[in-house]
Amino acid sequence: MKRSGAKRYGTSAVSQTVLQAAEPRWETEIPVPVERVRYYLKPGELFVGEEAARVKTLLGSCVAVTMFSPRCRVGSLCHSMLPTCRNENPCTGGCHDGPRYVDCAIRRMLDWFVKRGIGREEIEVKVFGGSDMFSGPQGHEYKGIGNQNIEMALKIIEKEGLKLKASDVGGLRGRKIIFKSYSGEVFLKRLRRSEFKQ
Repeated sequence: MKRSGAKRYGTSAVSQTVLQAAEPRWETEIPVPVERVRYYLKPGELFVGEEAARVKTLLGSCVAVTMFSPRCRVGSLCHSMLPTCRNENPCTGGCHDGPRYVDCAIRRMLDWFVKRGIGREEIEVKVFGGSDMFSGPQGHEYKGIGNQNIEMALKIIEKEGLKLKASDVGGLRGRKIIFKSYSGEVFLKRLRRSEFKQ
């Protein structure tokens, strides 16, 4: 895959380990397969898993949040469209629409890590997107959906006690990102309007 103009977030994995969820074996290294699984994440979708995967997505006003455990070499990525769910009932994690919302998606991802014995303090979090690429000139007080998504992501990350390792948010251009679930790396390319195709 061509990486022209891409920006890298994270460090290369020298030794990669994939761990099983039920019985983690910290001392055993399982080599990452040569043919890694590739996914394309559409708006409102969430990737979470232990397989070594490359996950690609395109962002406009939506926000993508990545989570990665360097110890366990597992990662997660969401592509959320709106800052928060308007449902009066508290989210139990069972609804299909949860990943559409920044707050619900981050909490679901965090829950997945915690259930596997991965502490909040060891999860690396990165945030991308939230542009206003299709809006006209606005005043300083304007808060489009992109800005609202960014604010919600940062608010939930802080509230949940997670550490933000990197971010590339806001602005007027869309973004293409590729997330490596086994190393935590993110490759980013800013897009012109002509390049932005879902």
